[in-house]
Amino acid sequence: MIQIQSADITINSKIDVSGLAKETLSKPVEAALKTLKRDFGFVLCDSERDGIPICLKERAMPMECYELVYCDGAFSLFAGDERGFIYGIYRISREILGVLEFWFWNDQHFKKRESICISPDYAVTGTPFAVRLRGWFINDEVLLSSWSVNRNTEKPWEMAFEALLRCGGNMVIPGTDKNSRIYRKLASDMGLSISHHHAEPLGAEMFARAYPELNPSYAEHGDLFHKLWQEGIEEQKDLHVVWNLGFRGQGDCPFWSSDPQYATDEARGQLISELIQEQYRLVKEKDANAICCTNLYGETMELYQKGCLDLPEDIIKIWADNGFGKMVSRRQGNHNPRVPALPSVGDGGCHGIYYHVSFYDLQAANHMTILPNSPEFIKRELTEVLERKVRDYWIVNCSNIKPHTFYLGFLSKMWKEGRIDVESYMETYIKDYMGISADESVQAVLNCYHEYFHAAVVYGPHEDDHAGEQFCNHVTRILATQWMKDKNCGAKQFQWAVDSDRLKEQVTWYAEKCRQGAKAYGQLLDHSTETALKLPEQSRMWMEDSLILCAKIYAYCYAGAADFGSAYEYAEAGDYKRAFYYVGKAAKNYRRADDAMREREHGKWNGFYANECLTDIKQTAWVLEGLMAWLRTMDDGPHYYEWQREFLYSEEDRRVMLLLNMENHLTDWEIFQLMEETWGM
Repeated sequence: MIQIQSADITINSKIDVSGLAKETLSKPVEAALKTLKRDFGFVLCDSERDGIPICLKERAMPMECYELVYCDGAFSLFAGDERGFIYGIYRISREILGVLEFWFWNDQHFKKRESICISPDYAVTGTPFAVRLRGWFINDEVLLSSWSVNRNTEKPWEMAFEALLRCGGNMVIPGTDKNSRIYRKLASDMGLSISHHHAEPLGAEMFARAYPELNPSYAEHGDLFHKLWQEGIEEQKDLHVVWNLGFRGQGDCPFWSSDPQYATDEARGQLISELIQEQYRLVKEKDANAICCTNLYGETMELYQKGCLDLPEDIIKIWADNGFGKMVSRRQGNHNPRVPALPSVGDGGCHGIYYHVSFYDLQAANHMTILPNSPEFIKRELTEVLERKVRDYWIVNCSNIKPHTFYLGFLSKMWKEGRIDVESYMETYIKDYMGISADESVQAVLNCYHEYFHAAVVYGPHEDDHAGEQFCNHVTRILATQWMKDKNCGAKQFQWAVDSDRLKEQVTWYAEKCRQGAKAYGQLLDHSTETALKLPEQSRMWMEDSLILCAKIYAYCYAGAADFGSAYEYAEAGDYKRAFYYVGKAAKNYRRADDAMREREHGKWNGFYANECLTDIKQTAWVLEGLMAWLRTMDDGPHYYEWQREFLYSEEDRRVMLLLNMENHLTDWEIFQLMEETWGM
């Protein structure tokens, strides 16, 4: 905090850049200064009084460092490179003006003032970061891709890049596939280096997109792959790039899925090694000082651990967590070897990590909600990462930013300082975005956050086996689909959790887990709602947009999944009417969860959740409505009049069978609503 020791001093946007060489006053520095002037407008009233000049001056300093000093009625910002000035400018915005890292994403409320108080001996320095290359992978960005701010589709990306810079980031993978090519210049113009998706080496266009009519086989079309790589290098020649090298398939899968001639680990490793060496050569021909990296992710890490990869000595080897924050190999389908994913102690060379605060696995990950594993657990994992000297490169999968600001801020603290006090971070985060500092209110909200992490459903034996919202959606759809396809067999896609060929055993296990989740998250929802009601309006809105929304998604989805389990039990007992009814209750709960997201689309967030298509909660309801029709067929078909007579007609009319029905046949949902009126459960 800035100690107030002087009278009010008006600060305006009078900025002196005469101390900078022309090449130092770059486009990114100008972009940061433009942002600073905007921030003045957020917090200060218009004034004709002369403000304190902010003078930017060059000085020999470590890379990305700066010194900001107030002396003799002026601020002086000293730095030796472009990013040093950018970070210093954002330090002014954060500490002097109070504009937070996630001001846009968490709807920080600004109240304009006539003046700002500062200490007459104010001086701060930007010290070297604990991690050299630091950034976000804007991946699975289905919300950002379909959302705009004031009809400006670029604005969400600009705000994402700004937040990353405010967090001390210097690198970004600016989206997936087409998006990465569209937004990389914007990211570069704001001061970020560009890196690439592990399935898009060199940021080149995907082979299957460029040549959709051809088989994506290097053995068949090596010349075309080379052409795409060279074009990718040429397209990015004017950008700062951390070149990602590698060779995977045309999706997030191994290349041998579509090229089966590579049947052994040795053959696969040899091809990947040869192609990485070739990509390395192409990059170094253009820039001898180019930074290169490669992902040891999924099947590639297993090849590396087996000694099947031969990589250039100076390439950064990127290790990945499993999507749940644990530094082991990811589960793929039912295969979950959990191979440790960190270099051995004393292993030389350059190393980095690919870390997830959001993940998409069609099984149990979180995408729309806060990562359910605890901050204490994340701290332990990242502390070990740093202890293993993995400090060259951190890329964090941030997906659509807004649901994940809590952990994005957490990780930025780690990459800045190399350490974190969990309780202090959580308290500061809550105080900042609630906009109040009353100890009682902060503690109440802090308790809700702790309860959130405690409520997570445990689905396996490992410390990271805590379920995200995909668990209570994808699994429901898997089991419902298997039920309709062949109820005599278990779902193969669920054997990662329950290795059984009996659907009943899988559903019983799942339903019990979901009942536990419905209870825990229902209590969290009650507690967090009660807490929010005691807060000022702006603070309450922030909590409703973040933690309470997560609680609603989980509470409603788990309640729906539990109802699905009850429906299966009734069907097994031959009571298809009750089974139909409970599936309807389940669908209704999933609809409530989808509605909860759409209800938080106030102001600039209009349409933000419209394209929620990965967890796709609304699709879970749709699948269950199909199950309702199937169950009705089993008991009320083929003429579909008996249930209608039972729930619509009076006892007198039901017993008179001169006409089977006297109205149009009711839809499944209309029948369900009649059941609700009758049973009211």
